[in-house]
Amino acid sequence: MALSHLNLLRPVMCRLLPAVVRTPFVAHKAVPSTPPASRAVILPNYVRHYATKKSKVKAKAQTGKVNINAALVEDIISLEEVKEDMTAVLAALKDDFSRNLSIRTSPGALDHITVTTNDGKFPLNQLGQISMKSPQLLVVNMTSFPEATAAVTRALQESSMGLNPEVEGTIIRVPIPKVTREHRENLAKLAKQFGNKAKESLRRVRANAVNQVKKSKEGVSEDTIRLIEKQVQQMADGYVTDIDKQLATKTKELLG
Repeated sequence: MALSHLNLLRPVMCRLLPAVVRTPFVAHKAVPSTPPASRAVILPNYVRHYATKKSKVKAKAQTGKVNINAALVEDIISLEEVKEDMTAVLAALKDDFSRNLSIRTSPGALDHITVTTNDGKFPLNQLGQISMKSPQLLVVNMTSFPEATAAVTRALQESSMGLNPEVEGTIIRVPIPKVTREHRENLAKLAKQFGNKAKESLRRVRANAVNQVKKSKEGVSEDTIRLIEKQVQQMADGYVTDIDKQLATKTKELLG
């Protein structure tokens, strides 16, 4: 009986109950995660700065610089005297430049000429009295050493100044050529000779100082000797730089 009633109510219940919509199940394929080894790694901005050749040289120069207290080594050598001798070389170069390498004519323009005689070599101004008659004419009076007149004349002719001296007894007239490009170039060459001469003098000062240090090895450590020698070399290098600067300035002035 109950079963029959239930069968009768089935259509009604089907209308009242909402339709059940079944959503089909779709299986999603799992995407495997990227292994750690294959993942792209984003690094922060980082730039490695490599030392340039110039910076390496500069660093080497700074680390190799020596500055010895002169009072601590005065029993071995006087660094102040070495400095004074090197300063004197630079001062002599400046004096040579100002007296002998002027574009304008002056009596000192012939001082640098060396005269070879039977008694040796002498600067021209020690053998003859030089005077200026005009901007284009110098006169050398050989009254004090007339026997050296021929040697002075030859030295003037062989100089790099392009001179053609005229001899009248013990008087040598020296016409000065006009300031041509060739004359300027000759003066620049002479400036270079003065610079090389100054560097030679500087090397002698350095060599004498180093020899003095080597003679004092007894009772002095090898490290101290090396440091002093390095200090002297460092001083000489500084003056060589000064000589090059003076030469460059004078050459620019002469060549115009």
